[in-house]
Amino acid sequence: METNIGLSTQDRKAVADILNVILSDEFVVYTKTLNYHWNIYGSDFKALHVFLQEQYEGLLDISDEVAERVRALGHVAFGSMTEFLKHARIKELPGVVPGPEGMIKNLLDDHEAIIRSLRKDLEDTAKHHDMGTNNFLTEIMERHEKMAWMLRATLQK
Repeated sequence: METNIGLSTQDRKAVADILNVILSDEFVVYTKTLNYHWNIYGSDFKALHVFLQEQYEGLLDISDEVAERVRALGHVAFGSMTEFLKHARIKELPGVVPGPEGMIKNLLDDHEAIIRSLRKDLEDTAKHHDMGTNNFLTEIMERHEKMAWMLRATLQK
């Protein structure tokens, strides 16, 4: 059944494509955060282990919401690591397990990169007349800003 929500087929497809790239970024940073949660060590182990769990759970929630937004626009959400890695703007660091401070710094860099990308994505979704997705992305950006703030605060001595 055709989706009839007041957006053209072309606009819905363009926005779904943008969302699938965002989904890819979310899943890469989710996986990196989960990896660091598993591999954290040091004197602050317990606090950082719990902190990283809170972060990856939040990222999984965002990923789910982005995928559902793609579906609401009448398109198929990416669902494989191959698709995520092909389309993500955030890059993995295979085989790299930095120390705790390096982990937090890497994640902060990723969240800040996502925030910068989302600002551009907001402009692009507005060009496609999708104010619903625009609002949705603003909320996601704010969630990443909060996560970045928490990571930044963790790095402060």
